[in-house]
Amino acid sequence: MLRLLGVAVLAAAAGASSAWAQGACKRLVATGNPEYPPYLWRDAADETHLAGANASLMQLVAQEIGIPIEVRYAGSWARVQEEARLGRVDLIAGAFFTVERLDYMDYVYPPFRETRSVVWERQGAPLKYRQWADLKGRAGVTVINNSFGEEFDRFARSSLKIATVPSLEQALKMLQLGRVDYLVYEEDPATAYIAKLGVEGLAAVNPSVSNERLYLTLSHKSPCNTPEVRAALAKAMYKLARENTMKKLVDAGIQLWRTR
Repeated sequence: MLRLLGVAVLAAAAGASSAWAQGACKRLVATGNPEYPPYLWRDAADETHLAGANASLMQLVAQEIGIPIEVRYAGSWARVQEEARLGRVDLIAGAFFTVERLDYMDYVYPPFRETRSVVWERQGAPLKYRQWADLKGRAGVTVINNSFGEEFDRFARSSLKIATVPSLEQALKMLQLGRVDYLVYEEDPATAYIAKLGVEGLAAVNPSVSNERLYLTLSHKSPCNTPEVRAALAKAMYKLARENTMKKLVDAGIQLWRTR
């Protein structure tokens, strides 16, 4: 009886310790790529915050873990990653996996979305693209600090000429005007921007460059980066992934972006 009582006391103490550690985190600040519809964009009603499918996902995660999450605008995608590196934000609501990013943030498993990245070309100047090597000798463009998977990133650094610009809008205009031969970017966000901007004469080329997973990440320097909070986030992501939540949120995000 005493042994059983001792086990019960230890279990209760462990549970109390976990609850205390998680309770010490009163609020989380999330951010992400502000030029990433239907996933994220600046909220027209309040430009200090972000709207979109990933912002909606953060609110569902907040309900699951019992900690409020503010989805704040923190600048360009390059700036967002620097803010996470410095610990000025807690979470990035949507990042691909790269080894370099492991230096300053933890990835929360499971991922919440798989995305398709493609080569975009001008319809009047087709690339005859079938494989990565077909891009050699061509002038490409993408957005600063974007990643398209470890393997393609490595190939691009060693074999391709890809300029980087601050925004997707600028990259699309460069391609449309013939200043570059191709753009590398995710299919859904680029399609959303093309429709919104009324850009004509561009097309995505098959096969895709990569199919990558989007993760929630937690800054190493976040005061909320504790084992208890990481576990709570992982459990929330697992539950929401099983319920196929992101498909509904992305569909809603596409509709919201088109009417904003």
